[in-house]
Amino acid sequence: MTMRDWLVGLAAHAQRLAGQSLATLIQADPARAQDFALRCGPLYANFARQRYDRVALDALFDIAARADLAGAMQRQLGGDTVNPTEGRAALHSALRGEATASAFVLAARAQAMAAQLRMRELIEALAATDVTDIVSVGIGGSDLGPRLVVDALATPDARFRVHFISNVDGNAARRVLAGLDPKKTAGVVISKTFGTQETLLNGQIVRDWLGDDSRLYAVSTNAQRVADFGIPPERTLPMWDWVGGRYSLWSAVGFPIALALGMDCFEQLLEGAAAIDAHALHAPLRQNIAVWHALTAVWNRNGLHAATQAVLPYDDRLKLLPNYLQQLVMESLGKRVRLDGSDVQVETVPVWWGGAGTDTQHSFFQALHQGTQVVPADFIGVVQADHPFAANHAALLANLLAQTEALANGQNSDDPHRRYPGGRPSTLLLLEALTPQTLGMLIALYEHSVFLQSVLWGINAFDQFGVELGKQVANRLLPALQGEREADDPVTRAVLAELRSGA
Repeated sequence: MTMRDWLVGLAAHAQRLAGQSLATLIQADPARAQDFALRCGPLYANFARQRYDRVALDALFDIAARADLAGAMQRQLGGDTVNPTEGRAALHSALRGEATASAFVLAARAQAMAAQLRMRELIEALAATDVTDIVSVGIGGSDLGPRLVVDALATPDARFRVHFISNVDGNAARRVLAGLDPKKTAGVVISKTFGTQETLLNGQIVRDWLGDDSRLYAVSTNAQRVADFGIPPERTLPMWDWVGGRYSLWSAVGFPIALALGMDCFEQLLEGAAAIDAHALHAPLRQNIAVWHALTAVWNRNGLHAATQAVLPYDDRLKLLPNYLQQLVMESLGKRVRLDGSDVQVETVPVWWGGAGTDTQHSFFQALHQGTQVVPADFIGVVQADHPFAANHAALLANLLAQTEALANGQNSDDPHRRYPGGRPSTLLLLEALTPQTLGMLIALYEHSVFLQSVLWGINAFDQFGVELGKQVANRLLPALQGEREADDPVTRAVLAELRSGA
């Protein structure tokens, strides 16, 4: 089956279902609520409120079988070169477990375990000092993952308070450093190549502010550049080419996570992700949450032509999850050519966005309920609260359930201004509790879904050349901004003149 064939098939199913409301689809299939739900340990997923029926779902799973998604998972987790444009494997899974027994995986796993042992040693040594605060300097994959996990799981009584600087805007560094004591602070500079402009500029600010290089650490693949920056090997942790930046929180890039939570909790995070690795690799397609999630994304994009996707965590500790997923999903799937270099003949990634409920119910939910665009959504809830405010948690879960129901079913009214059309699809993901293990599972689920979508679209989920062009132009423009040359672009020249006149 060619891509054109399955696109035609999805279009036919979407047209067939167009006249049926989502509420009708659910009412007509009493077993749907149970049959369209799956569980992997403490992670539960319910797809019953997606706009497909069993016939359309059969077609999607037929596409999955023909595309050999099971084989694709085996190849990725086994260390095959799944990033052909850069000639690399994508073995972030080896950082958290041995999903397969290939020699490459076992060697990668050995390196990962050695790095984890070194992380533990550095943390124990740092804990014996007067340091109370850590400033982590990175950007993109070297920042978003650790920032998400620390924000979600760090507690007030942690041994170290961890702070993050990513934006090259000097206000970011000034705000973070303003409340800290340089004599009781250590810095971690994280950059895969140790050539990222934003990270090096911010790293220099932190280095100068500390006034003492003995409390500066690094995580990088480029030991020489780290040494040139003044950080010795004994305070440098490794990265590897077979781990992409946005998949790197499981590596020594997670050093700030281990500092904030403790090394034991970091290892529990890895164990949770490893559980999803095993599930994605071994569960049959019909019982595989990652496959369901990927097929649902493809259905919404290519069958229903949804241009955006919302992610709505109903737990304030997960408020940074939409930011994290924007990079994971859109950097991975924002491609317009196939692996062979030909144009993709299909819509690929939608725009991912979102925010935490219930705050967002009072901002953009109006558009979700009554706007002209249908926006599929992932709702994420946590069953057990970690706080003593039972009434608040009950209200939070009530709102979570109410929004998924109201978006799906809508409500009729004689007043068109108070009419809700419904038919707005959503997936519900529930964690029994928010722990390092369950957060690891949740993040790894999205990683595998992204990879499987890339297989269906025939694109590379592991390169990110689109990130580079703007950086290259910025480097060319810096001398022009400093008055050392003229810009080539006429609009840029006009704006530069305006910037100089206001200086």
